[in-house]
Amino acid sequence: MPDTQALLDALTDVDMPPPPASPMPHGTVDIGGMRIPRYRSTALVLGSGAAGLRAAVELARRKVDVMVTTQTLYWGTSACSGSDKQTLHTASTHGHGDSFLKMAGALSAGGAMDADTAYVEAVGSIEAMAGLQYIGLPLPQDRFGAVLRYQTDHDEAGRATSCGPRTSRLMVKVLAEEAIRLGVPTVNRATAVRILTRGEGAERRCCGLLAVNADKRAQDNPFGLELYECDSLVLAAGGPGELFRDSVYPVHCFGSLGLALEAGVDTVNLTEHQFGIGTGRDGFPWNLSGTYMQAMPYIYSEDAQGKEYNFLADYYRSTQELASNIFRKGYQWPFHASRMTGFGSSLIDLAVFIETRRGRTVYMDFNRNPAAVPGSEPFSLERLDDDVAAYLRNNDAALAQPIDRLKRMNPLSIELYLRLKHDLRAAPLPFKVNHQHMNGGVAVDIWGHSSLRGCYAIGEAAGTHGVTRPGGAALNAGQVFGIRCAAHIHAQARPQAESDLPMAQIETEIDWLARNLGNADGLAIADIRTEVQARMSDKAGFICQTREVPDACARAEALNRAIAECGIRFDQAPQAANAVLWRQMAVASEAILHALRHYIVHGGGSRGARALCAPNAPHAPETRQGPLDAFRFIAERPQDRAVQIHVRRVGSRFDTSERPPRTADGTTGVYFEKNWMPFLKGDIYRT
Repeated sequence: MPDTQALLDALTDVDMPPPPASPMPHGTVDIGGMRIPRYRSTALVLGSGAAGLRAAVELARRKVDVMVTTQTLYWGTSACSGSDKQTLHTASTHGHGDSFLKMAGALSAGGAMDADTAYVEAVGSIEAMAGLQYIGLPLPQDRFGAVLRYQTDHDEAGRATSCGPRTSRLMVKVLAEEAIRLGVPTVNRATAVRILTRGEGAERRCCGLLAVNADKRAQDNPFGLELYECDSLVLAAGGPGELFRDSVYPVHCFGSLGLALEAGVDTVNLTEHQFGIGTGRDGFPWNLSGTYMQAMPYIYSEDAQGKEYNFLADYYRSTQELASNIFRKGYQWPFHASRMTGFGSSLIDLAVFIETRRGRTVYMDFNRNPAAVPGSEPFSLERLDDDVAAYLRNNDAALAQPIDRLKRMNPLSIELYLRLKHDLRAAPLPFKVNHQHMNGGVAVDIWGHSSLRGCYAIGEAAGTHGVTRPGGAALNAGQVFGIRCAAHIHAQARPQAESDLPMAQIETEIDWLARNLGNADGLAIADIRTEVQARMSDKAGFICQTREVPDACARAEALNRAIAECGIRFDQAPQAANAVLWRQMAVASEAILHALRHYIVHGGGSRGARALCAPNAPHAPETRQGPLDAFRFIAERPQDRAVQIHVRRVGSRFDTSERPPRTADGTTGVYFEKNWMPFLKGDIYRT
């Protein structure tokens, strides 16, 4: 049996397999005076995270000729992010089992989520989880074989499970090993420049991808251009982590939202995000959810002179209320506007936001219990709300100090920071509120297929979530749609006749790169990054002043006009990828602001992860010292949950529209004999 230290090592230091084999080009093509390598596959997966690798594995199992191309292998949110117990949310196999209909209802409870998608994710979660277990994912079980479960955010049934702090990295590891075993070729360090299309109108379809690869630069190909021809493209490059200055994403996570928008692909729910407390990119980007908060550390701030402030004492009415809400922040981790009222747990997020804006650094100290609220009794394990006290007792964690409680409930969470040279046993941990996840993205059907024929989106690239989602639902969705898009591609696969390349599209991108190399009049990449990130964090963050959004949207439009007119300057050919990525980020930023402006103009309220604040709004967060009138907010309306906002780029402008979420017709009353033949004939893939 492994000892405790060996277990800690295995679950925190997750070593990846060696890189997969790289494919050989099928030839070259001469365009614009450059000789460009040309690759050909039936399916191309863009991205090497948990969702993309699942799609690649499932395609290879179905004997589909598949290739993976990725910006940085074993990087990104799947491989490099996590939390105290990073959660995978699936239908429960414990006790009395689960109901797919109930799980689908929980997934879509926040509104604006397609009901058929929710049902697909519920039903598919069992196959998704079992497949991961089969290839070696160490999900914990009891002695009867039932996967262990716990409750997480937006999860009343307790469907969460975890391998520890690095669940998604372990998923990437086992899927990468399986992809290597199946012989899936992978091209590393490729940055997607443009989705290539053929045809017009309803006949328009994806036919490939143009990329740049710094490793493939040559005298006759100075930008390292690569041409990928495919019948089906799977966008699985994650979310646009670089959009926000205050972000818990690993650095250099750009996703493919801007790429899809430039191709005219329909997007949905771009207004919906997740924000929460965590350590930022200036240190180790990590979510401080779960047991980090359930241990109830002392939370305080310091100013530039080192003066300490017990600032949460200004917000809560008693020490018991303060400590109990710190605890609840563990499983109510994402900010939610409704929890700013009634002295709820999201009042902590707002308080941290205010302290940060004052120029103070906020810390949590696991060697001190929460400090007392003036006029209230000091912290005591005997004075906690009933749900908090019961949880600690049930986990044998009613111990004297936060560090002891954390060690009892989750020693891996301490070990993780220790390996990054931060000892929670010795030093306080700085943190702030960060952008953590994008619920919206490319609009897809129940097979992950987008509005562009032959183009799919899965994982965080896809807009499959609604306003809220249970913790760990994103990992499940990526796995389910990895399976489903592979099945759909396999069912649709037909030998494609050789056809002409979309030369005009390729030449347009080559010309853009050539014009901007050394372009003295072009905008600087660093200036675009600073402007976009500041605008998104300050004007479209979780605290959003509605009166500032129209101007922010106008400035985003102006930035994209300037990019179109002046270009983006880069001084050396290897910087071409960065210029393209920030062109795409500027487009994505404007799309999100158009969606947000549309929602606000049409009277939308504070749904999910964003508080829409206005001076005369009827609701204000209550604190011990009175209402916070500067953060008065518009409450969510019942009708807000029944609308999705779709955004599509047409030329240089954005079309914004509203649609109701799809229903889940046909999920009940399905009979074997009636539906067997449609499965055998493949008709299920055409509905």
